[in-house]
Amino acid sequence: MAKELSPLAAAAEEEKAKLKQEKKQFKQDQKAQKKEAKRRAAEIAKQEEALGEDGGSGLVTFAATLLIVILWVAVVCVVVKMDVGGFGSSVLAPILKDVPVVNKILPSAAPIIETDNSEAYGGYTSLEEAVEYIKQLELELEREQTASNAKDTEIEALKAQVLRLQEFEQRQVEFQRIKTAFYEEVANMDPEGLIKYYESMDPTTMESILKQIAVQEQKNEELENYIKTFTAMKPKTAAKLFEAMDDRLDLIAEILEGMTVEERAAIMDVIDTELGAKLVKMMRPNS
Repeated sequence: MAKELSPLAAAAEEEKAKLKQEKKQFKQDQKAQKKEAKRRAAEIAKQEEALGEDGGSGLVTFAATLLIVILWVAVVCVVVKMDVGGFGSSVLAPILKDVPVVNKILPSAAPIIETDNSEAYGGYTSLEEAVEYIKQLELELEREQTASNAKDTEIEALKAQVLRLQEFEQRQVEFQRIKTAFYEEVANMDPEGLIKYYESMDPTTMESILKQIAVQEQKNEELENYIKTFTAMKPKTAAKLFEAMDDRLDLIAEILEGMTVEERAAIMDVIDTELGAKLVKMMRPNS
């Protein structure tokens, strides 16, 4: 029979077995890590190799693009220098003529030939002077045309205004003719003419006039009753009532104007002096 171990020895054996197992597991983990490191190193090497190839291709592409740009710039410079279609002298020359180095690509300016012969350039000493004078004439012509167009617009506006005024004048003349005819009919007291005039009105206007006439007739009737009432009173009584009605001076003046001279004088003789002066001014506003 195997010899039984003491509890202490059994614990030591168990600890020893555990350490052995941990050591074995550590070696396995270390081996797996080395293998993973080699795999990652291989992948990095492949990526670096791929990047190296792309970089070379990119340099070639850049060089080709730069060459094409240089060729195009050279072609453009040749076209400008040869002044094809007048592009260099008419378009670029005014812009680049004062720019150093760049103005070298501009076409050579034609030499200005001056002469004393007045007939050589139509009375000018050089072609440049003639061209400059033509440009000035074109500017003056453009300004004159602009001013002429503005005047034409103003003339059209004035013509339209004259037409409107002529229409207004015609309407005014027609209105004056109707007004004169109406006054003549009233002055002649021709009932048939008045009836004919009122019949020619539209119903709305006719109704408004009739309402005004009715209101005025009612006011006249009321005023007539006031006049009769105050005429029947004694002058002193009427004067006291008028003094109490000092807020209706217009009505008092109308009543007094409707009385006879004697009746009005009897009341004015006893009425308050200040009130009487106001009433006299209202009855005779121009005095």
